[in-house]
Amino acid sequence: MPSNNPRYISNLTRDTYAIILAGGRGSRLHELTDWRAKPAVYFGGQFRIIDFALSNCINSGVRRVGVVTQYKSHSLIRHLSRGWGHFKRELGESVEILPASQRYSDSWYQGTADAVFQNLDIIRHEMPKYVMILSGDHIYRMDYAGLIAAHVERGAEMTVSCIEVPVPEAAGSFGVMAVDEEQRVIGFEEKPNAPQCLPEDPEHCLASMGNYVFDAEFLFDQLKQDAARADSDRDFGKNIIPSIIQNHKVYAYRHRSALDNEPPYWRDVGSLDSFYQANMELLQPTPPLNLYDQRWPIWSYLEQLPPAKFVFDDDDRRGSAVDSIVSSGCIISGATVRRCVLFNRVRVQDYALVEDSVILPNVEIGRGAQIRNAILERGCEVPANMVIGYDRLQDKARGFRVTDQGRVLVTREMLGLKVGYED
Repeated sequence: MPSNNPRYISNLTRDTYAIILAGGRGSRLHELTDWRAKPAVYFGGQFRIIDFALSNCINSGVRRVGVVTQYKSHSLIRHLSRGWGHFKRELGESVEILPASQRYSDSWYQGTADAVFQNLDIIRHEMPKYVMILSGDHIYRMDYAGLIAAHVERGAEMTVSCIEVPVPEAAGSFGVMAVDEEQRVIGFEEKPNAPQCLPEDPEHCLASMGNYVFDAEFLFDQLKQDAARADSDRDFGKNIIPSIIQNHKVYAYRHRSALDNEPPYWRDVGSLDSFYQANMELLQPTPPLNLYDQRWPIWSYLEQLPPAKFVFDDDDRRGSAVDSIVSSGCIISGATVRRCVLFNRVRVQDYALVEDSVILPNVEIGRGAQIRNAILERGCEVPANMVIGYDRLQDKARGFRVTDQGRVLVTREMLGLKVGYED
């Protein structure tokens, strides 16, 4: 039956169970992950990072999903319960939370493979033909149905979703694959310092996206074998993939956009600079990721809030925002906002100037403050007339974190405010 037959595709996705790995800290985001796991970090004005993997599942027709949690998971679990808990089990739909619970050992999750292994009984209960393992901490739009169909049509036992990445960017950061003409994986290195480039393009290499499809029984067997190895790191990239590429059918699937005529988009927002840049890209007139295209909507939990408000139109005190995203509940009161992403309930007071910044929810920026090139953590209260992002030495002296590219991260703690706030 042809792979573009809708009935054929729907049967494949119905027979697939997805596991989203969402237990990581994301240490390169520093204080942004002091109180939350990386997949729970805010993105794009009103979303969390995990919403992109979950939305891809739902839009692709994969309606049975387990989310593996571990590190500081309270805000993530609350977000999942509020925004993703409405599926009907009776209709074969579910988004289940799978916290580390020592089901098969006395340890917490020891690696990506162990996180799946410790939930084998739950996965078996779903009786899937295929298991899809997804990273929960990347921003991208992808139709998983094409990935699953390619896996089945090739007769693969495992398929690795991958994307072409510049060699310097991949060095030390991504798993890198070598493939033959039929896209069968013939080599794999986990985060090499000198990645192997593509034969047809010496400037790029083929990097793993951390997304895999397995035949279910094959996955179960490999996880059991890995669990029995005393020297294993219990990791898909370090252990599972290298151990099977010689004797089993492992193929690469090159990432393509879920929408026609749109180049593939994928961002690893694992550092403060990459997180900042990915948010700022959304402000372009034609952004590489168009959140307004309802052919592939990104779903999330949205609190009911009043619309954004801009007040005062005096010559010296005009509430305005240009080339910016301004979310619900925001009030721009006689202030100027340029090239910024403002999340919910941000208030910018009279005569303040905020430029080229990412402002997370519940932030209040005081009268006359000047801010640029900054990331303000949720709940910050910037005092009147404070200047941020203009003097690197002054920012560091105040205890703010300044990145190599000059972005300034400010948190409540750095401003001397109460810690452990509501997230």
